[in-house]
Amino acid sequence: MRFQPGRVHVLSLAALAVIGLALLAVAERSKSPVEQPHFDEKMEAATKTRHAIEAIRETRLGSGGPIDVVNDPNETGLIGPEFSLITTDRGSLDQKLRGLDPNLAAVFVDLLKRAGVERGDLVAVGVTGAFPVMNTAVVIAIEALGATPVVISSVGSSMWGATDPALTWLDMESVLLRDGVISHRSVAASIGGSDDRGRGLSPEGRALVTGAIARNGVAPIEKQTLEGSISERMRIYREAAGGKRYAAFVNVGGGLANVGSPQIGQLIRPGLSRRLEFENPPVRGVMLRMADRRVPIVHVPSPDPFVERYGLAEEPVPLPAAGTGGVFYQDRYNVPLAGILAVLYGFLIFVVVRIDLKHYLFRRPSA
Repeated sequence: MRFQPGRVHVLSLAALAVIGLALLAVAERSKSPVEQPHFDEKMEAATKTRHAIEAIRETRLGSGGPIDVVNDPNETGLIGPEFSLITTDRGSLDQKLRGLDPNLAAVFVDLLKRAGVERGDLVAVGVTGAFPVMNTAVVIAIEALGATPVVISSVGSSMWGATDPALTWLDMESVLLRDGVISHRSVAASIGGSDDRGRGLSPEGRALVTGAIARNGVAPIEKQTLEGSISERMRIYREAAGGKRYAAFVNVGGGLANVGSPQIGQLIRPGLSRRLEFENPPVRGVMLRMADRRVPIVHVPSPDPFVERYGLAEEPVPLPAAGTGGVFYQDRYNVPLAGILAVLYGFLIFVVVRIDLKHYLFRRPSA
C-alpha cells in the first residue's frame, strides 16, 4: 500500500468536512425520547396534581370567590392576594406561577427515590402556605411511591400564595382529602411567619389563622418561642413515627421552624442532601435536627432550582399538561448507529489522509 507522499489536497479536506457534517446530521436525527426511571409513578403523581388544581379551582368558583385573571392567567384560583391579613412575608408572583406546574410532582418522585424512599416508609414533611400546589405535589408523590407522609404545616403565606383567609392551605388540604385526591393531611399546624407564631401579623390576622386551624380539625402548635415550636414539631414527628425511622424529610418553602433561619435556608442546596453540617447555626431548625439523625433532606425552597434541572416550563402559561418535560423523557442517541458512523468516518479520514489515492486512480497500466 502506497501512503500519501505530501500534504493532503485542500479539496480532499473540504470533502471530508462535508461528509463529516452529513454523518453528524444522521446521528442527530437518530435521537429519540426515552422514558426516565419511575415513569409510571411520575405520571400518576403529575396527573393527580393536575386533578388537585382543578378541585381547588372548582371550590374557588363554587364559593363565589374571585379569580384574578391578570395575576392568575391560568385561572387556577391558587394565586392569592398580594396583601391580606394572613400575608406573612414578601413573595414573587413569577415563582408562585411556576409553582403551579403539576409536573413538579414528578420531580419530587425522582428526589424521593434518590433519597431511598420505598413502599411502606415514613416521610416527614414541613410546608407553609406559600406554595399550595407544591405542598400537594409532595404529598401525592409520597403516596404514589406507597410511602406515608407525616405533614406539619404553618398556615401563613408569603405574597401570592394561599393568602385568602377564606381558603387557606389547610382549607385546600381539606378539599383534596374530601375529594380523594390525597389520603393524608396535616397532623399539626402553626400560624407561621416570624417566630412561627404570627409575629408581624395583626391580632385579626392571627385570629383568622387560628380559626382556620380549628375549623379544619388540625392540632395547633402554640409555642411562645421559635425554639419551642421546633422542639414541638420534633416531638410530633417522633410520636407519629411510633419508633419507626423516617426515610426522608421534605421541606417546602421557607418556614422558619423548618430552616431555622433565613441564612441557613439559603445556604442549603436545593434538592437532595444526605448530610448537613453547620457549625454554630443561630437556630437548629427541623431540617438540621433531622439531618443530625442521618435522615436524608429534600429541600424545596421554591420551584426555580428545578425548572432547568428537570426540563420544566419556565413560563407555565398555559398550564403544562401532565407528563411534559425532561423529568419524563430525555432524548438519547442511537448508540450503535453513532458508533458505526464514527468508525466509517475514521476509515474515510485514514483513506484520504494516509493513502495516495492519486497513485491508484490515475496510474497508467503497465505495458
